[in-house]
This record gives sequence, structure tokens and C-alpha cells, in this order.
Amino acid sequence: MLGMIGDIFGQALEAMRFNGRRTLITVAGMAWGIATVVLLLAFGAGFGRAIETIFAQFGTNMIGVFPGTTSEQAGGSRAGVKVRFTADDLEKIQEAVPSVTKMSPVVWKNVPVADDLHSYTWEVDGIAPELQSIQKKEVAMGRALTQADIEERRHVAFIGSEAKTKLFSGLYPVGQSIRLNGISFEVVGVEVAKMQEGDNDINRQVDVPFTTMSDIKDTKYLDGIWMSYKGDYKEVEHALRNVLAAEHGFRPSDRNAVYVANIMENLAQFRMVTIGLQALLLFIGVLTLGIAGIGLMNIMLVSVQQRTREIGVEKALGARKRHILFQFLSEALVISCVGGLAGVALAFAVSKAVGSITLYSAIATNGEAADIHLLISASSVGMAVGVLVLVGTISGMIPALQAANLNPIEALRYE
Repeated sequence: MLGMIGDIFGQALEAMRFNGRRTLITVAGMAWGIATVVLLLAFGAGFGRAIETIFAQFGTNMIGVFPGTTSEQAGGSRAGVKVRFTADDLEKIQEAVPSVTKMSPVVWKNVPVADDLHSYTWEVDGIAPELQSIQKKEVAMGRALTQADIEERRHVAFIGSEAKTKLFSGLYPVGQSIRLNGISFEVVGVEVAKMQEGDNDINRQVDVPFTTMSDIKDTKYLDGIWMSYKGDYKEVEHALRNVLAAEHGFRPSDRNAVYVANIMENLAQFRMVTIGLQALLLFIGVLTLGIAGIGLMNIMLVSVQQRTREIGVEKALGARKRHILFQFLSEALVISCVGGLAGVALAFAVSKAVGSITLYSAIATNGEAADIHLLISASSVGMAVGVLVLVGTISGMIPALQAANLNPIEALRYE
């Protein structure tokens, strides 16, 4: 059996060598088709990774809640009541929503930020140290804020990368003094630069201990609460709304009473867009490979026509239909496999040459990590090969069936 299969593939290779130019053109078409499929899938995967990177710099399992104004009547309360958060809300959330793992109150105010030579008006945030892990505030110089800073009400500041550049230029900032609303603070650390769109102030913010923030602004009422969690983001948001609604006397359905920044909800929407894009790109790639398959089928039909007498002789010598079928089908599959290998190699070469495709860096500073890199994975190659085998089989089967069904007498008479 193995010897017969070897003979069949040997005949296929011999036929390919005999028609070298025709075979080369067909292999090039299949290679282009498979390379297109692999590169389109790689582009889709790279786009998805870019979106994930944008969200990952801030943390994904993260929710922020911010007080608003009621827009629905609840019990005897009228609409239009302003909701106010206090430190007690953190305890209520911790007790009622066990899936919340870390929390930080936030109070902010735009104040003059100055040193001996410069003065700017920037946002200063009073935070708990937990916010630095919740929002992935990585340290570029010095250190982050600590619990000791909170307990001792230290006048220390953790500043953004742009704030460091504008205030200190090339000088080492750690240990230097700045004035926040006229009050002296020591810079203890600088944050790693985040991706920044336009004039967004994300890299200009100044963080100080929550307890020390009371020297700048009354911290009785919070401007917001940020938290990390485990579990399903929809369930966590639902539980948060219920807890805060019960505590502040508004309906859980009142979306204006409390604003929720649910990062995973936004990411899930982008993931759906990414999946749709990948499906579209796969469809386009399959169509391209299908066109190459039509070319293969046409070449194989020509081959059957040219070798009609040969087929008649083989049948006269006792070859069965399945032998003829496998002979021509194997030739089509060999062409497909050679084209597939060449196409995968071409796809890797193109991805290496292209490097990255500008996406987020076109609109954001420090956004190079969120550009599109062509990610050729084992799964994308496997999917492309699967499509290739299917196209090659279908493209080769029709001519092979035509060859197998030839009448041997008519075939021997063919001129």
C-alpha cells in the first residue's frame, strides 16, 4: 500500500517537473494566497493586541465610581439631589462587595504647581497607596507613595513624567521641593510615562497622600473611588450600584446618580470589534486563496486534457479509478503544499520587514507599544494551512474525478 502511494506521488512529482513553468506559476499563486491569509490574520491579531495594550497600561480589572445627581425619584426623595461620597462608603463597599480587592478614595483639585523657576496650574490628586497598583502607576525614579506617608501626613509628591520635564528639565527631581497651592512638598518619585493623547494631562498629574490633601482641599467628600476586583465586571458593577443606592437613597437604575467607569466593559466592546475585524480579514483571505485555487483547478484540467492518452493506457493496463483519482489529486496537493510552505515563509519575511504599522502612536505620545505588530502565531498558521488543504482538495478533486471517469477506449483514441 505504501509502495503504491509512493508511486502515485512519484508520478505527480514527475508530471510537475515535466511542466515546470506551469507548475511554478501555480505554486506562486498558491503561495501568494496562503501568505495573504496568514498576514491578514496576523494583522487582525496585531490590532487586537494593540487595543489590549492601550487598556493594559491603566489596568483592566478596574472600576471607578463618581458621584452625580439623581434623575429619578426614590421613595419620598425628589430627583435632582446631589450624591456625596464619604470615607464610610469605602467600608460599605468592602463589606457588601467581597469581590473588590483594593480601593482608594480620590480627591482632586487644579492648583498652582511651582518651583523656583516655573509655575503651572495642574491637577493634584489626594490618593491612597492602593491606587498606584490599581492603575498600574509604575515608578521611573525614586519611590511610590506609602502607607507611612498616609499615617504621618507627609508632604511628599509623586509626579508624572511630563510634570518632571516641565519643572526640572534634565535635573534629577527626587528630593527636590515644589509648592502645591503655596505649600511645600518634597518630590519622592516620578511615574513612568503613559500613552497620552493630545493635550491630555495624564502625565502632568501630581499625587499626594490622601491625608495630606486636606491641606489643599477639604477631603470630607470624595470626588471618586477607584477599585480593583476579581470576577465578572457586570456583576461587580451591579453590586456597587445596589450598595451605593441603598446608602444614599437613590434607585439602582438611576445612571445619573452615580457614574461608573467600568474599564472591562469598554474593553469587551473593543474585543467584539476585533473579533469582527478578524472574521472579515479571514473571509477576504479565504477569497484570495480561493482565487488561487481556481487557478490550480484550471491548470489541473489542462493537465488532464493533455494526458488523456496516458490515462487511457494506464486504465488499459489495469489501473482502477481510485488510482487515477489519487494520481491527479496528489499532484494538486503537492502543488498546494509547496505553495503553502513558500507562502508561510513569505508571510514571515513580510512581517519581519514591515515591523510595526502606525496606529496609536499617530495620535498619542508614547503610544508606540500600541501600534500594530504583525503577530504570526501557530494558530493563525494552522488555520491558514487548514484552509489551504481544503482549497487544494476541492481544486484538485474536480479534475481528478474527470480523469478517473474517462472512458479508456475514448481516451486511447484521443489525439
